[in-house]
Amino acid sequence: MVGVREGDRAGARVVANVVRRRCRDRIVTLDAGLFDDALEIATEHGLGAYDASYVAAARRHGWQLVSIDVRDLVSKGLAITPDAALYP
Repeated sequence: MVGVREGDRAGARVVANVVRRRCRDRIVTLDAGLFDDALEIATEHGLGAYDASYVAAARRHGWQLVSIDVRDLVSKGLAITPDAALYP
């Protein structure tokens, strides 16, 4: 999460609160089914837990995943770049 890695707990809390207010009901929570899907995706594509979770959530909700992670997500057809999303 933003700020946590640098030890800025207050900054991370501010960002988390802004995201929570702006996104409201569009925040995805992990449940057993999503966890299982993420685990399967991680195993199939050699991804870490976070990336696999993003892919699983996008698939579940019919969302297009947009990422700058070319190596792990875009090159494997699991996401598109921001440029591709803006200029199809």
